[in-house]
Amino acid sequence: MADIVCVIGNKGGTGKTTLSHMLCQGLGMAGQRSVCVLTDTFREPLDPKGRPYLIADARAGAALHKVVAKIRGLHAWMGVIDGGGNRTEMDHHLYGLADLVLLPFRDSHEDIRTVIRDLEMFPRAYAVPSQWPSWYRGTADATVREMLRPYLDRVLDPVFAHSSAKLLLQRKAPERIPEPLQKLCTNTARQVLELLQIDVPWHAAPLAEFPNASREPDLRFAMRQ
Repeated sequence: MADIVCVIGNKGGTGKTTLSHMLCQGLGMAGQRSVCVLTDTFREPLDPKGRPYLIADARAGAALHKVVAKIRGLHAWMGVIDGGGNRTEMDHHLYGLADLVLLPFRDSHEDIRTVIRDLEMFPRAYAVPSQWPSWYRGTADATVREMLRPYLDRVLDPVFAHSSAKLLLQRKAPERIPEPLQKLCTNTARQVLELLQIDVPWHAAPLAEFPNASREPDLRFAMRQ
């Protein structure tokens, strides 16, 4: 059965959608097939063409259950569900579906206080420093060590901020992924694959070498009402 990773958290603006697409991009670069599942009603689905992963729209009605059931039936695939922010009930629901739960947070006291509550609420979840600063990383890391001390064994390595990450959220996939972004995506995927104890043959194929998503299993039928 496929693994399901859910990216959730009660606070908006922590980078859930960016992290979801970075993770899927990194998984694709590792040769791991994945699907990025949209549940946030305030966002529109992206065009999967040219991406090393599929896009599934699960914003309406019973679509989420159908999409998850379809993904679970795909051998050696992974589903990454973007949970959106400020939706406690949805977070609880996704937590129950997930094999791995990620809680992104940014370097503010408000974000850290919120992720502490989420870590207590979701004892199997891991916190992910998201869009993390590099030029004052020492200060940000020190704040995490101080405020998240009881949970440090559940805090993953930071996903650093980079302006090129916004390319992954464009409607159409970029023709080229800059090397710094490739490294960020692969590092993000490595952490997740290690947590799930999945061993993959790592490679860094150019985006053009990835198979066209349209030739992969079609998930659209799973979302019909």
